[in-house]
Amino acid sequence: MSGTEIEVAEGESIPSIARDRGFFWRTIWEHPENAALKEERESPNVLFRGDRVFVPDKEMKEFPCATGERHDFKLKGDPVKFVLQLKKLGRPRKDEPYVLVIDGVPTEGTTDGDGKLEAWMPGNVQTAELRLNDGQEVRQLRISRLDPVETTAGAQQRLNNLGFACGTESGELTSRTQRALRSF
Repeated sequence: MSGTEIEVAEGESIPSIARDRGFFWRTIWEHPENAALKEERESPNVLFRGDRVFVPDKEMKEFPCATGERHDFKLKGDPVKFVLQLKKLGRPRKDEPYVLVIDGVPTEGTTDGDGKLEAWMPGNVQTAELRLNDGQEVRQLRISRLDPVETTAGAQQRLNNLGFACGTESGELTSRTQRALRSF
């Protein structure tokens, strides 16, 4: 099989790698050369820095069409669905208005009965901003810069994202991280 194996950099995910290289994310994630990675990581959105990902060569597709006529083509595979559940004191923040800003474009919505919001975004988005309470509460969201949750650094990143300040995301289990874990 022809293609290239790349080393994952910090903040990369299968959707971001695919988007940057002109692929649908499933094409890379479901490629047989990535079966071991898929089994080990379980999610295309969470990769370790240093993971190896096989990216196949692009294949040209041709579609016979009559000249002088209009032809519509539909792009599939991008954007990626982003789902976030909001809770306050352990209870879902249901039916709450929000503004989600992605790449400078604001999208207004209301959380559902479980406190969830869903949005479509490009696969290579790194950050977003969530505004609640008419802009009185603003959260910066890191979309594709999280280490796997089973690592200390991944837990630290998630704690910081959720407002449980644990300081540095070094991967060391510091006393500040331990306090944040207890608070969580």
